[in-house]
Amino acid sequence: MARFIIHGRKRLSGRYRVCGNKNAALPMLAAAVLTDEPVTLANVPRIRDVSTMLEILADIGVQVAQEGSTVRLCARGLRRSRLRPDLCRQVRSSILFAGPLGARLGRATLYPPGGDVIGRRRLDTHFDGLRALGIEIEGGDSFRLRRQRLQGARILLDEASVTATENLLMAAVLAPGLTTLYNAACEPHVADLGRLLTAMGARIRGLGTNRIEVEGVDELHGAEWTVPPDPIEAGSFFAAAAATGGSLRMETPLDPDVLDVISRPFQKLGLRWQQTEDGGLYLPERQRLRVHRDLGAAIPKVEDGPWPAFPSDLMSVTIVAATQAAGVMLFFEKMFESRMFFVDSLIAMGAGIVQCDPHRVLVAGPAHLHGLRMASPDIRAGMALLIAALCAKGESVIENAETVDRGYEDVDGKLRELGADIERDSGR
Repeated sequence: MARFIIHGRKRLSGRYRVCGNKNAALPMLAAAVLTDEPVTLANVPRIRDVSTMLEILADIGVQVAQEGSTVRLCARGLRRSRLRPDLCRQVRSSILFAGPLGARLGRATLYPPGGDVIGRRRLDTHFDGLRALGIEIEGGDSFRLRRQRLQGARILLDEASVTATENLLMAAVLAPGLTTLYNAACEPHVADLGRLLTAMGARIRGLGTNRIEVEGVDELHGAEWTVPPDPIEAGSFFAAAAATGGSLRMETPLDPDVLDVISRPFQKLGLRWQQTEDGGLYLPERQRLRVHRDLGAAIPKVEDGPWPAFPSDLMSVTIVAATQAAGVMLFFEKMFESRMFFVDSLIAMGAGIVQCDPHRVLVAGPAHLHGLRMASPDIRAGMALLIAALCAKGESVIENAETVDRGYEDVDGKLRELGADIERDSGR
């Protein structure tokens, strides 16, 4: 297993270009099995989760060609509907093949998906919706899907699940008649998938809202599409630059609506940035982070939730940024009961954190962190620990570096370009 070795107290500064959105790219890769014609995706992030999805596609007979960040897929030779269990265990997004394979081939066998251990992540919403569309599921050690009579349906999702909404969208585009999804996820990457499907010939209304209508078509065709930039990566590197007192010029324009959502907690920490003429963002250096109290001098609270609430994927890095701000802030993680467990490592590094319960932590700063040997439990916590190590005095070692590689492209190389003292030890 690889590990990161970091010597902290280095200010991050420089120019940065954001990669393609992991959460948009993964369902788009699964959508390629819906047509015999080529689907070309540009700006695909070169991360481990994408590599695993491409390996799954190749294993079931999809032609895969990759050049840099451009991937060309052709499912004309799709021959298998059974996914390998070892590949399913490596990535949460393997579940996204249920909808497209069940709708197009009429059968599929999947195994329980892997991914980050951040709490229970239900599959009931996926399978209840697929059953409503006419795809039966038998569970156990594997999930066996059989198409009975594919037909549009009115479906009320029992939770606004992102991946369930994506799975049902991909199945509904081939289901005769009208499908209406109520309580659908509104996240931008769900709408991005819908726009790709529309470019492939699907008929979809209501993207970006919690009520989506799909008029089924007989078949889809190929398309070329560009994956939008990743707001989670952007927020992570902003947090790293701010926590170390550095500056950052982000050259990739972000959607204004997305920027509004991810910037709110950072603004509560006193962080300010400027819009550049080319649509990018500039974070000036040496900003003094100070928590802005709520009305009546109340302690402010940051809480996550379904879009347009603050994304859970940015909670961990924002907590680390708060350890370097003067004042007290409460963080309330509503989505996953194990997301906050990484704060034990921050406390051991000297952070002023009280863990109230599995969902809430109180952060008092600024804290003078010191180096520590620790392990990365998941993608976002791993990035948060990297940022903490960059702020800390002395040497830190972060084991299980591969977890961070699943969501961030060449993270150590990009941090070095910004001035970080970080190296990767392959352990060989």
